[in-house]
Amino acid sequence: MTHLFTEEGKMVPVTVIQAGPVYVTQVKTEQNDGYSAVQVGYGDVSDKNLTFPKYGHLKKAGLTKNLRTLREFRTSGDADVAPGQEIDASIFAEGEVVTVTGTSKGRGFAGGVKRYHFKGQHMTHGYMTHRRPLSNGATGPQRVFKGKRGPGHMGDARVTQKGLKVVKVDAERHLLLVDGSVPGGNGSLVIVNKVAK
Repeated sequence: MTHLFTEEGKMVPVTVIQAGPVYVTQVKTEQNDGYSAVQVGYGDVSDKNLTFPKYGHLKKAGLTKNLRTLREFRTSGDADVAPGQEIDASIFAEGEVVTVTGTSKGRGFAGGVKRYHFKGQHMTHGYMTHRRPLSNGATGPQRVFKGKRGPGHMGDARVTQKGLKVVKVDAERHLLLVDGSVPGGNGSLVIVNKVAK
């Protein structure tokens, strides 16, 4: 993250996202695959870390680059793309609203106070269980219902941040600057989607 200053002198916190270059590796159609989608690849990888099936898949698309990550996006069937085509950050415009999906930072095993903002117990008068949840099972069924909030694995989940605005687009360097924060740590993989009108 960093910040920019607008023409009015207002400071805007932004997240810099390297948006591409992304290459089309496959175009799925209703006739061949039963649904319409576009598969794209991103990130360089060495020859020794590329599996032979993926090498053949990329070669079939007419690509000479080794791509690390492949992702698929559903389309309405009228996508004007071809295998091997390069897509860069210029498909986004300044002021456009986007959603960013990524994997949030993993925080390990956390208690109820940190994970769900439980109030906690008394800190004085000899009380000895300050942050523990104590008993939590129901008396009748004699078990804990699924989905009950409590201590457990926190973070490392798929999160979508909505309502982010594109502040600046640098198509030459494949950079996208969006206001606010996005899920995940530095260098993590995110998916930027346009908001449907």
